[in-house]
Amino acid sequence: MRAQDSATADTSIAVGDSGTAPLITAPPSASSPRRVGTLQAALGVVAFSLTFPATAWGLEGFGLWSLVGVRSVLAAVIAGGCLLALRVPVPARRHWAGLAVVAAGVVLGFPLLTTLALQTSTTAHAAVVVGLLPLTTALFSALRVGARPSRTFWIAALAGAAAVIAFTVQQSGGALTGADAYLFGALLICAAGYTEGGRLARIMPGWQVIGWALVLCLPLTAPGALLALSYEPVRLTVHGVAGLLWVAAGSQFLGLVVWYRGMAAIGIPKASQLQLAQPLLTLVWSVLLLGEHLTPAAPLTAAAVLVCIAVTQRARG
Repeated sequence: MRAQDSATADTSIAVGDSGTAPLITAPPSASSPRRVGTLQAALGVVAFSLTFPATAWGLEGFGLWSLVGVRSVLAAVIAGGCLLALRVPVPARRHWAGLAVVAAGVVLGFPLLTTLALQTSTTAHAAVVVGLLPLTTALFSALRVGARPSRTFWIAALAGAAAVIAFTVQQSGGALTGADAYLFGALLICAAGYTEGGRLARIMPGWQVIGWALVLCLPLTAPGALLALSYEPVRLTVHGVAGLLWVAAGSQFLGLVVWYRGMAAIGIPKASQLQLAQPLLTLVWSVLLLGEHLTPAAPLTAAAVLVCIAVTQRARG
């Protein structure tokens, strides 16, 4: 087929009633997969925005180590069941190093460090600090692919970091707290897990990335959960159970499934832009679900961080 014939073969031509005015219908839009990817990433952001309130609920019925261990085990059981039911082959050996980074970042590190922080920090405070996660993810992504961000990118990045540090110092009475140290550590380790997971999601389906990462952690999380349950008291309250179920099924598995699929479809930078809404959504949930009262500094700082990260994303593009 000639090039001209090939080009016209994808275009539908319809003849009007008069037979003289053909109506040309454009070929199917290539933006449909991007729309689906954007929707998937957005659903992941909504799931993540509920993580801190759900964790606060879970701590009403479970101890710190019990909550972290049980949520990972439950998520691994769900993921492992899906992998077995669909007879998914074990990933190639070259992918296990990347899966280990995902496991260390989003399965173990981030849940543990943020749960430690939420024992002494409000969810609103934690949400604003974690508002830097899209920025740190973009930074890790730039380093991973060898990109050289522009001067505008670095200026906006430093401005966003300064806004968050100023907020945390002001909220803690002039000094950083132990909770803030946990939160900043969570930012770094989770950004590494997001970046590596987004890269792997281009090679294998996103749900398999998080699924194998969860299964990889079972030799640690299963004994850890049993040990924690034997030492920490458990009170099966409605809030406690609901919080545990959400952080296990919603945040730890389903949210990451759609998030990684979205990242693979639209790219890490664009997915990070969608995550800009996460701190503001968490602030809303903290008021509606936990009855927390926001200081004027919290939403103002969150808005400032959004502006700074948006500038970094434009600069990268």
